[in-house]
Parts: sequence; C-alpha cells; structure tokens
Amino acid sequence: MKQAKSSVLDTSWTSHVRHAPLLRLNALDFSDLWDDEDLELDSTEEVSSNTSANQIATSPVPPPPPPSAPPPPVASESPRPSGCHTLRLHWSALLSLQPLPRVGRFGLQSIWASLKPVQLDTNRLEYLFESKSSNNSALCSLTGGRQKQPRVSVLGVKRSNIITIALSSLPLVHLLPPAIYSMDNTVLNREDIQRLQMLVPTEDELNLIKEAKAQAPRSPLGPAEQCLLTLGNVPHLSTRLQLWAFTLDHDTLEREIAEPLFHLKLAMEQLAANQTFRCILATVLAVGNFLNGCKARGFELSYLGKLSQVRDTQGRQPLLHHVCVLLLQLYPQSSDLYSDITAVTKASKCDYTQVQLNLSQLQSLCKASWDQLRLLEKDGKKGGGRKEEGREEATLHQRLTQFLKDCEERLKVLRAVHRRVINRFHSFLLFLGYSRTTARETSAEVFCKTVSDFALEYRATRSAILQQREREKEREREKHSHNTPKLKPRLQQTLSDENQEQEKLEEVLKTPESSPFHFGFTLPRQRSKSSDTKGCHSRRLKW
Repeated sequence: MKQAKSSVLDTSWTSHVRHAPLLRLNALDFSDLWDDEDLELDSTEEVSSNTSANQIATSPVPPPPPPSAPPPPVASESPRPSGCHTLRLHWSALLSLQPLPRVGRFGLQSIWASLKPVQLDTNRLEYLFESKSSNNSALCSLTGGRQKQPRVSVLGVKRSNIITIALSSLPLVHLLPPAIYSMDNTVLNREDIQRLQMLVPTEDELNLIKEAKAQAPRSPLGPAEQCLLTLGNVPHLSTRLQLWAFTLDHDTLEREIAEPLFHLKLAMEQLAANQTFRCILATVLAVGNFLNGCKARGFELSYLGKLSQVRDTQGRQPLLHHVCVLLLQLYPQSSDLYSDITAVTKASKCDYTQVQLNLSQLQSLCKASWDQLRLLEKDGKKGGGRKEEGREEATLHQRLTQFLKDCEERLKVLRAVHRRVINRFHSFLLFLGYSRTTARETSAEVFCKTVSDFALEYRATRSAILQQREREKEREREKHSHNTPKLKPRLQQTLSDENQEQEKLEEVLKTPESSPFHFGFTLPRQRSKSSDTKGCHSRRLKW
C-alpha cells in the first residue's frame, strides 16, 4: 500500500495530461471547439499546403474547369457628376479579398463576399456630403467642422491625468448617466464601477467648473472637467455606485480564466450570425464607395469608430446618423445591434494578456502543490506518531491528492480551451478580411471594444432618431386634437337648433288650434271649464 501511495505522488507532471479532456467547466460549455483549432495559423497553412500537395500527387488530373466569370475589376473611380465633389472617407479599404487558409468555423469565404449590395440615393448623398471647399473638406471630415478653441481647465494636473486615464477604459461620457441610473451591467462592469468611484466629483470641484464655464460660456470644457460635470448631475452618485458594487460577486481565478474565453467564443458567434451587423457593413461600404468613387471590397472594422466624426456639409449631421437613417429605411426589421452582441461587450472588458498570465500562474501553483505534497509525505514517513495521527495524515494526503488531481484535470481543460479559442479568434479576423499579420497583432479586447463602442453609439443614435420621429407624431396628434374642438361647438349648436325646430314642429302638429275666432266651433268644450270661465268673467265684469 505504501508503494502504491508513493507511486501516485511520484508520478511526473506530464503524466496527468495525456488523454483528451471534456471541454466543459461547470456551466460553461466549450465542447464545440474543434480539434484542429489547436494549431496556429502558420501550422494550419503548412498542413493545408502539404495535404493539398499530397492530394494532387495521388489523385488523377481533373478535367479543365468550365469558363468562369471574369475577376472583379480593380477599384477605380466611379463616374461622378461634373463639378460635384464629396467628402472622402479616410479608411483602409480592402481592394481584394484573400482566400481563407482552410475550412473554418465561420464558412469558406469572408464576410465581405456574402454581403448583398445596397441601393443608395446618390443624389441625396451628394447634397449632404458636398465638399464646398477643397482646403477645408479634410479638416471638416476629421474635426467635425469645428475650429479648435481653448478649453476650460480648472483641475490640477494629477487629478486631470487620473480622470483621463480612467476615461480611456470607460464608455463615452454622455452614455454613463443612463447606465448608472439603470445599473446596466452590460455597459459597466465591476472594474468600471471602481474607476467611477475614484471620479466622484466634490462640491468644490463642481463649483470651480461651473464658475469657469459661466465666465467663458463659448469655450468648451476639458475632457476631465466635462466628465466631472456630467457625473455631478447624477444625484447621490456615490450611494448608487456603492449599492451597485455590493450587488456584484467576486470571481475565482478559474472563472477569471474561463469566463473571458467563453465570452470571446460567444462574441464571435454572435457577430458572425447577426444580420444587423452585416447590414451595417454593407451600408457603410456602399456609402464609402460612393463618396470615394471606388469599388472597395471591404474595409477594416476600426473605421466604424470614426463614423461619428465625419459630418455632412449641409446640416452638420454625423455620417453615423445617416447610416442609421438608411438602416431604418432599407432594413426596418434591423435591431439596435448593441442588445444582440452582449458577449462582445463582456469580452471588451477582459484583459486576455492577463488571462494568459493567470493560466500560467495557476499551472505553476498546481505544479508546486504536487511538490509540496510529496515533501509532506516524506516528512510524515520520517516522523513517528500515534496511530490516530497517522490515520488523519493519511486521510489528509488522500484528500489533497484527489483535490490536486481534480485541479489538474480542470487545468488541462483550461489550457485546451485557451489555445483553441485564441486560434479561433485569429481565424475569425481572417473571416472579417484582416491580413494574417494584422490578425496576429490584434488583441481580442481591443477588437471587441471597438465593435462594442460602435454598437453602443449606434444604439444611442438610433434611439434618438426614433424618439425624434415619435415627438413629431405626437405634435401632429396634438395639432389635430387642438383643431377638432373648434369644430365641435358649431356642430353641436347646429344639431341643437335643428332639434329645437323639430320639437316645435311636433308641438304645433299635436296642439289644437287656439284662434279666438274658431274657439267654439272646432273642438268640443268641457262644461266644468266653461262654467268656471263664465264665472270668472262674470265676477270680473261685476267688479
């Protein structure tokens, strides 16, 4: 028995990682990850090339393929009306689509190849984005048509830097109060709440900002001052944040590794299957090709965050506003996108570099625990003791051994899941049109944050358009309701006059004639009334 126990403890580290584990961690199911996703991009390219070469060598020569359609033309300038120039989008256009290295989880071709063309009102786009001056068009497209003005700054350098650093990891400032009021965990997570708790403004800071704003009402506030002023308008801000933080739980190290990977896996699935996301890409691509006069096959998704910076030259509305209007017109069944990609927002809050470090740390701790357990067993053999103490130590060693085995099994699952999810993310970027070099250099949290911030801003813009339309309908209803009561009294008066005339006519028809010349000849009179009448006349004459 002692040799059996020692053999279990002396088993090497690598002996515990031989068989393929079931990719499941509590309620998180990763079983849909493919086995070939263990290989990275370079490995898959080599395997696919070797496989294709072997297939060509062993298979007979196939017949020549039928004539195919000519390749798409290289991006060129589309015809434009003479004398008309529009603003240009400074995006990174994809002039050609590279073939995917292998059959991936998301299909045989990139997302751009499956997009449907969008019909645009080119005359309206020409009018909205007409470039009125060649020198100022680029400046207007980048700065939104506003000249740089000195900003109002009243905070100290240290305080301003703290706020600026915190804002780099938070959503846009004007989107914070709605999230705080509703305690929306999809917009702000536990770390964001902790950052906001450091940004709670004091009364002195708010007074300084308001006084400076009153002295220079036309000068814009600095980013730090604008943030504090916006947060200062939320009543009982500190109390709300403390209550919100109390409702959130603290995750274990294992969940801190597994959950971000699960969010990233689900984020890729949500984006690949979302039809609104495809409609947005197709619409932006069509608008950009028209404005630039080219026929690009796609663009890098980082440009989605710049749609709100490009403004038309007529009403100074951002390009994102016009994209929302087009989506509501061309695709009325489309959603607000942000509500459909909750996993993307969750993945944007994760640090996947830290996830990899946590995985390495967990692996080191588990390996060190095996060494510590073997050391405890050796000390137990050397030292004597009572039988009861020996039984307790044996029970403890057995329990710790089983515990470490379970930990090692779960660690194997985590390692396999991490490797396959990261490789799938690189394949997903290729599916979106990224080059292999860019796909390797793009971090998951940066990509997800770009898409999540755009989706959040798209939802806010779309909601503002729908609210504006609802207010216009309400004004029309109120205008109609104000005009209707003016007609009702006249109609009621006309009806009442007609009713009165009808009643008078009926009374005339029902009432007998009362003319003094025909009183005694037309209708019989009652004796009692005649006698009374005569009596009355006689008394009156006598008097």
